[in-house]
Amino acid sequence: MSGVPGLPVETELPERVGVLVLGAGLAGCAALLAAAEAGQYALLLEKTGEIGGSTVKSAGLSAFAGTDEQAEQGISDSVELLRADLLEVGRHRNDPALVDLYCEHQLAAYRWLKGHGVGYGEIHAASGQSAPRSHPTDTTRMLVQLLKAAGERGARIMFDAPADRLLHDGTRVTGVRLAGGRAVLADAVVLGTGGFSMNPDLLATFAPQMEHALRQGGEGNQGDGLKMAMALGAGLRDTPYVKGTYGHFHTEHPDEDGTGILAVYKGAVAVNRDGRRFVDESRNYKEIGDAALAQPGVTTWQVFDSRTMALSNDEVPIYEFAGRDRAGMLLRADSVADLETAIGLPEGSLRKTVAEYNAAIATGTPDPLGRAHLSGGVGERAPIDRPPFYAQPSGTVVLATYCGLTVDTRMRVLDWWGEPIARLYAAGEIVGGFHGAGYMTGTSIGKSGVFGRIAGTHAAAEESDLEW
Repeated sequence: MSGVPGLPVETELPERVGVLVLGAGLAGCAALLAAAEAGQYALLLEKTGEIGGSTVKSAGLSAFAGTDEQAEQGISDSVELLRADLLEVGRHRNDPALVDLYCEHQLAAYRWLKGHGVGYGEIHAASGQSAPRSHPTDTTRMLVQLLKAAGERGARIMFDAPADRLLHDGTRVTGVRLAGGRAVLADAVVLGTGGFSMNPDLLATFAPQMEHALRQGGEGNQGDGLKMAMALGAGLRDTPYVKGTYGHFHTEHPDEDGTGILAVYKGAVAVNRDGRRFVDESRNYKEIGDAALAQPGVTTWQVFDSRTMALSNDEVPIYEFAGRDRAGMLLRADSVADLETAIGLPEGSLRKTVAEYNAAIATGTPDPLGRAHLSGGVGERAPIDRPPFYAQPSGTVVLATYCGLTVDTRMRVLDWWGEPIARLYAAGEIVGGFHGAGYMTGTSIGKSGVFGRIAGTHAAAEESDLEW
C-alpha cells in the first residue's frame, strides 16, 4: 500500500508537527484530512507498511440516513429512526451524547466523503436497521482518496513508524515516542489506532468469552493506542460488550477476506452440529455470534437454497455467496438429504429442521425461535425448497472490539474522573461509549468517518504553545 502512486509519503521523521495522527484506517485518514483542511501541518504515523487497519478488513458498509442513494432507491429513513435504532441495538447503554453527535454530523460527513471522491453502491438492510441504510464502498479506494486529498493540503504519512508512548509534560500531551526511541512533538495527538482484536492477552483480560472465537483484524490491532492512553489515566467504556461476528468461514481459508457472509439475512437458517436451528437468525449478528459460540463444537452452518443464492451481490462482501461458491467454501447438493450427508449431520436432522421451518412459513405458525423477518424488521421469510442447496461452515470471529476510550463530543480523551487529557483526541474503533451493548451494521465505518473528521477538526484548533 505504501507504494500506491500519489500517496503523500514522508521518509524523514520531523521534530514537530501541528497535528499528529496515529493509525491509517478510516478514522486516522479522516482526521488527517480534516486537520489539513483546517490549515495545520498534519502527519500520520502508521505502524505497519500498509494503510487500512480494520477498515479494509470490514464489509465496507457505512450507516447513513437521508442520503441521495436512499432517495434514488425510494428508501424512507430519517435521523430520528437512526437514533432510535442505535439506542435500541445498544440497549440504551450507549453514551447518548455520542449517539446524538453521530446523528447530527453523519449526513455532513457523508457529503464530505463523497466530495472527496468516495462512491457508494446499492443500499441494503442489515443488522439493527429499521430501514435499509448500509452504504457499500471500496474501502481501500476510499482511504487512498482521503490521503491524496490530505497530501494536496500539505499533510504527510509515514509507514513502519510504531509509536509506543505518549509524551506528557505534566499538563498536556506533547507528542509521541516511537518504538526506536525517537520522538515527534505535536500541538495535538489523535489516536486512530483501532482495537485489540489481534492481541490475545487483552482479549483474555477484557473479553474472556471470546476464548474460542476466531481472530482476524488489522495486523496492527494490538491495542497500542489503548494502552498508551490508559498509561495517562484514560477511562474505558463498553469493555463487557465485546462480541464476535457471525458468518466467518470456520477455519482460515485463503479466500476468507475477514468479512464472512450473512446468508441468514437473505433467507438462510443457521444450524448446529445436531442439525437444529439454535437462534433467531434475524437478530444482530453479534448476538448470533454469541449463540454460535455456545453450540457444541462451536462450528455451525448457514443453510440456504437457490432462492437465496440468487440474491448474491459481489459488491457487498457479506452477500457475496456466489464468490464463496466459486472459491469452494460452500457445500452444495441437489437435495436437503444430500446436503445433510455432505455436512455430516445426524441422519434426518437437517431434513426435519428444514421441513419444520418451511411448514411454519406455509401455515403462518409463529417461529419457535421468534424469527418473523430476515434482518431485524426487514424482509419476509421464504421456504428453503429450491435446489440446489448450499451450506457454509460458519464460526464467530473477533474482527473488531467496539469498545475503548471515553471521549467527549469534541473527541477529547477523558480520564477516569471525566476530565479531558489535554491535547489528546481519539476516533474510530478505539473509542468506547457509542455502540453500548450492541452493534448496528455500518456504524463502525460510519463512526470512523464521522468522528475522525470531528477529531481532526478540533485537534487542529489547539493553539501552539511549543517553541518552534
